[in-house]
Amino acid sequence: MRLRRVSADEQVIDLPRARLVPDPRHSPLDVTRLAEVFATSFPDHQARVEAVMMDFHRNGGALGRMLIDDGGVDERTLAYTMARQLQMPLADLRVDRPDPAATAWVQPLDAHRYAVLPLRYDGSVLTVAVIDPLDFDMVYFLESLPVVQVNLQVAPAAEVRSAINQTYPALAEVGQHLREFAKAEVASGPAVEVITHDFGTDEAPVIQVVNKIVTQALRDRASDVHIEPTDGRVRVRYRVDGALKEVLSLPVAMGPALASRIKIMADLNIVERRRPQDGQFQMQIDGHDLDVRVSTTSTIWGEKTVLRLLDKRRSLYHLADLGMPPETHELYSRIVASPFGMVVVSGPTGSGKTTTLYATLTEINRPDMNVTTIEDPVEYVFPSINQIQISEKAGLSFATGLKSILRQDPDVILVGEVRDVETARIAVQSALTGHLVLSSVHAVDSVSALYRLLDMGIEPFLVTSSIVGVVAQRLVRRICTSCAAPYEPTPVELATYRRLGGADRIEWMRGTGCNLCSGTGYYDRIGVYEVLAVNDDIRALVVEGRTPREARAVAVAKGLRTLQMEAVRLVGEGKTTIDEVIRHVFVTEDLV
Repeated sequence: MRLRRVSADEQVIDLPRARLVPDPRHSPLDVTRLAEVFATSFPDHQARVEAVMMDFHRNGGALGRMLIDDGGVDERTLAYTMARQLQMPLADLRVDRPDPAATAWVQPLDAHRYAVLPLRYDGSVLTVAVIDPLDFDMVYFLESLPVVQVNLQVAPAAEVRSAINQTYPALAEVGQHLREFAKAEVASGPAVEVITHDFGTDEAPVIQVVNKIVTQALRDRASDVHIEPTDGRVRVRYRVDGALKEVLSLPVAMGPALASRIKIMADLNIVERRRPQDGQFQMQIDGHDLDVRVSTTSTIWGEKTVLRLLDKRRSLYHLADLGMPPETHELYSRIVASPFGMVVVSGPTGSGKTTTLYATLTEINRPDMNVTTIEDPVEYVFPSINQIQISEKAGLSFATGLKSILRQDPDVILVGEVRDVETARIAVQSALTGHLVLSSVHAVDSVSALYRLLDMGIEPFLVTSSIVGVVAQRLVRRICTSCAAPYEPTPVELATYRRLGGADRIEWMRGTGCNLCSGTGYYDRIGVYEVLAVNDDIRALVVEGRTPREARAVAVAKGLRTLQMEAVRLVGEGKTTIDEVIRHVFVTEDLV
């Protein structure tokens, strides 16, 4: 097969297919042999790897992606293994920046679709970094490029996708849309545009800007998007790994139009601009489904809009995947194995409470059990669990829904959040009548969660009789393993570390900033967990009306590993930094 390209003088030029070096299809190492290599290289995941290989032989697909998603294989180890076995060079995308002469050969849509990153072009040879050399759809795409030769290099999936997002940013075209918006505003006056077209079918500047903002947010691993009108501009910020960063500044005139567009997508009232509104919509980005929760509120400068992004590609965690230390995981597993009682997960908004509750369900769910959840919203769908979505408009609240669930013969009940005394009372009564109830509350630590229910008006003897365990948790940013390097901590950091009980260390680590972590020094987050098994000593203190501080002191004396202890342990293991502990876990009274 030969490609045809039209030159500047309109002459038709025949071009041969690009030659791949090395060509994975001609490698002496076939897929069957590669399966044996992976099974040997990853003995702890042998059964999962073998299952992935059977699925690959049956249905095909991208082998590397399948091994990472379903086989439990580490991305970097997978890249090293593939490069070694297929005799391909490794690309170091932590420091290697693509040449614009190379990136011009691949369109942004194709780069994201096939996960390929052009690195260099010398006039005839194009060097490309890929995740999975055995993805033959990608191979055929590279062969179609009008170059003489394509040199393949292998790199970890996270590094390739991060580099693609930085090289082909969705926000790069926003400037053109802003100019089009300014022209339309001058022509039509300052009235706010009401957009009535379907999402993705219109080329209006406001629609395209919303598209680009959400697309880039997903590619940057953002959990939330803040669109904030200020004095003279509209600021767009992403929350990545728990920290906000500004990514875009828009003219103030676009603020009302953006809010109206998002309201239409979420089926909200675009006329009402004073009252807060909540809604949701779904969209597809890079071939993946995305669920977006919308919240609007009025500020002195206009309407602020916050989007919560729920990527449906994310697989559900198991308890073993949460990062609990072995002793904490063992204790929590014993607690949730109780046939009845109430297990509470506490922490601030965005601390991973829902993830822990879902992971608990995956641990205890069995075919002979009736598990029902009531949530607001239902973030991830379980195929074998009954899930109920709160609907205030229809009169379905946590309290009314929980009453209905009790008539459905449940074994395990998950209440997304205990918000009021009625819900708390029904949940406690459910736990006392032979059900296992899982729920979450907002509290600073595990002991405070008990007293939070007392503050709601639940009698102390009911709280102590029903609750069998409490988990308090936080999320701290993890040091980027790609750019981690030794450093000398400041006196304040050292003093804080020692006062919180940290063990002496010879070497301190932190991220210096690289392409993978966008220069932040952090990549992804890790959980910090405090698990309290409610025993007779704690029950007696609560019933006697003792203070939370007294109950906490007794719990620590009985072996409670506090959030501060666990956070400092992570610092000692080189997984996070003292600065993260101060920002998310540090409590002043711990220094007293």
